[in-house]
Amino acid sequence: MKKSRFTEEQVIAILREQEAGVSTAEVCRRHGISSATFYAWKAKFGGLDVSQARKLKVLEEENARLKKLLAEAMLDAAVLRDVAAKKW
Repeated sequence: MKKSRFTEEQVIAILREQEAGVSTAEVCRRHGISSATFYAWKAKFGGLDVSQARKLKVLEEENARLKKLLAEAMLDAAVLRDVAAKKW
């Protein structure tokens, strides 16, 4: 996955800037982002503070790790079933 140019702290600061009354177009132009990126960030980080965003990132990483472990376990089980089903 591509690494973002902006940290969670910077993203939240950009969102707060828009909430303070600066137009969305001006915020996007000033920071060099598209409006689609801004609204995606708003959907993900809107209403969060920095500590909550960090917790969210940690939970997403842990979830990805657990999904990978589950996929590997399911693959191993499928291979064992295939081997057991064959007649030697």
